Amino acid sequence: MNNVLELKGKRFVQASKSVNGGGAAMNSQKIVTSEELIRLQSKIRKIKEFWSSEKRSFEGILISVHYNKIVAKSNRISGLFKGTDSNSAIVGAKFNEEKSKHIITYYLDIKDLEQSMDLLSKTSYVLNTKFKGRIDKNIFDNELFFGNKKKNIIGTIQFEHLPINKSTFRQVVADVSYIDDFEVEMATQQLKQSIITLYDIRTDTKKLFKDIGIDILTSRILDNQTVFLDETQLKRLYDKAPYLVSMATVDLAELSPEDFIKDYQNDSLYIPYPSIEPTIGVIDTLFDKRVYFSEWVEYHDMVDDNLPKDINDYRHGTAVSSIIVDGTRLNPWLDDGCGRFKVRHFGVAISSKFSSFTIIKQIKAIINQNKDIKVWNISLGSNQEVNDNFISAEGATLDQIQYENDVIFVVAGTNKPNNNIIKIGSPADSINSMVVNAVTKSGLSTKYSRKGLALSFFAKPDVSYYGGSEEQYIRVCEPLGAANVAGTSFAAPWIARKLSYLIDILGLNREVAKAMIIDAARDWNERPTPEEVALYGHGIVPIKIDDIVRTRDDEIKFLVSDISEKWNTYNYYFPIPLKDDKYPYIARATMCYFPMCDRTQGVDYTNTELNLHFGRIKNNGKLNEINNDKQNQDETLNTEKNYLLEGEARDKFRKWDNVKYVAEKPKDRMKPKVSYKNKNWGMEVKTNNRLDSKDGIGIRFGVIVTLKEINGVNRIDEFIKNCTLNGWLVNSIDVQNRIDINKKVNEDVEFE
Repeated sequence: MNNVLELKGKRFVQASKSVNGGGAAMNSQKIVTSEELIRLQSKIRKIKEFWSSEKRSFEGILISVHYNKIVAKSNRISGLFKGTDSNSAIVGAKFNEEKSKHIITYYLDIKDLEQSMDLLSKTSYVLNTKFKGRIDKNIFDNELFFGNKKKNIIGTIQFEHLPINKSTFRQVVADVSYIDDFEVEMATQQLKQSIITLYDIRTDTKKLFKDIGIDILTSRILDNQTVFLDETQLKRLYDKAPYLVSMATVDLAELSPEDFIKDYQNDSLYIPYPSIEPTIGVIDTLFDKRVYFSEWVEYHDMVDDNLPKDINDYRHGTAVSSIIVDGTRLNPWLDDGCGRFKVRHFGVAISSKFSSFTIIKQIKAIINQNKDIKVWNISLGSNQEVNDNFISAEGATLDQIQYENDVIFVVAGTNKPNNNIIKIGSPADSINSMVVNAVTKSGLSTKYSRKGLALSFFAKPDVSYYGGSEEQYIRVCEPLGAANVAGTSFAAPWIARKLSYLIDILGLNREVAKAMIIDAARDWNERPTPEEVALYGHGIVPIKIDDIVRTRDDEIKFLVSDISEKWNTYNYYFPIPLKDDKYPYIARATMCYFPMCDRTQGVDYTNTELNLHFGRIKNNGKLNEINNDKQNQDETLNTEKNYLLEGEARDKFRKWDNVKYVAEKPKDRMKPKVSYKNKNWGMEVKTNNRLDSKDGIGIRFGVIVTLKEINGVNRIDEFIKNCTLNGWLVNSIDVQNRIDINKKVNEDVEFE
């Protein structure tokens, strides 16, 4: 077995984008007619009349654009509304019922509607007088020869005598080619106490509710858009201003059920006192301090003392912490080689119904006051299914915390309360968290596991692990003794143990640690189907930590990490060993990062996209990528050969996902790859932002690269030598050596 190698010392280079794009691009599937322009103008006029007659305390208006496809950022409105600033006016995004089209909501001034109607009228006039009332992409793009010069067909028209200039005309036509309709969205009423998120209308929430006739306490406001309302307040909001409601979720939550086999045994197990072991944070139900491992757990009871508590309120939380502390002794078949861990346990809920809103606030405070803990386990989950069009308030809070702090949450994938509930429950839709589903001992999905995806796209769960079943239950310690249990709650702590081992003992950053877990689960397996991803995520994580930090003799596995500051973060100094001037390998790479997210943007939730490119360096200086990804080129690629639709980019290359996996497929007969003049391989991380270009600055990424020698030869020594000659510092992740260093760093020094 080879150790995984950590490459340091040669920083990635930062480069800005040299070309900003190719201007307005029309939808090739649409013919824009003057009749269509007049219809849309009439629809905007009706929306303007609605808002003019609506009594409201805020200045602007809300309008939703029903696009005719899933649109890329470059295809959203940038001629109508606020022109090129229209993207900054977006306050919400969702899909239609078929998940095939965007519905994007904008907050505008009423004068923006007047300007849009005027632009549509003028564009219609030009279409009628110069294009016989219709235009398609062929006319929009094609060029004609005039003498020795090429000129676009639209460029032959003298716009000086027309009511609209050429660039604006092109942009309005392009805008309309992606639009089906305009609407004012009205939220569907629900009458249970709920967590409500409003569209961002740039107005103080407390003042806004007061004008509606709702007196809301400051303690019921999570942020300026998210509030907790009771049934009476909800009814008034929906009666007075249903157009303000962007999202709503019922607040009263119940723990997703677990299977318990009550087999209590009060065996007095001996456990030594804790020493320098790392601490994992646990946010769960209550913890019983009478159990045998209580010295390993620092317990904080966060539940109101006035609430009645019984023995059942202590079972779940105590069981979860027992796995983290002493899971391998309780379950020898799951001995991962990670040892024991200390726990700082925060009891935030009892086993009956609890308030998600209250727990959200508590989690923020807990993380803020416990900065020393890097890995947090949350095995609480809601019975309710997540929404396809927005992330839960709980999930969004975890994502925000992870963006702002150097921590990672491990979240249980939630269990089925009954056969009618299929999809995962919050907070298992948290994008930045490591979400864990459960499998049986033989590696099959359990009968209680629920399915992702999150927002119909993000791979949730991330991975799967053994959570217990009739085949083999998980043994835990509860207040009354040992018990056999099953549930995703008891799969998640095992992954928390592995992450803490990688981060706290081996000294890896969280981005690399998360990537190593996912890479180990994925391995060289074929691309999973959407159904498989929904149940298993990227795959089942190996039991032994050695199978994560070491690799086969015929493989070279190395990790790199850096920070994105500009559009292209690149490194062209990976000296992959040659054999007869060819590369006898297939390759794969896994990247993880923790982007800023914006819940108010609905399905367009992640603000930043990091796109991974890896491969040989061709003679023209470009990468010959292992997955043939044509996204994010320096030049504008408008040819049909290179054009990539947004939906295709999301499906094939996981655009906007914060986990990237690119790989070549192993084949029965594999040939070495040819080399070019430059004998190194290169890696590029391209950064794009939906809203603010500053959102992607300072985002750390971690990448795990695996090279498999097709002839079974071990070439790791040659790779280490090449890297050293190229200026890399090569650290072999030797487990025993890292453990010894960790002991030295944490030992107490006595001064005489």
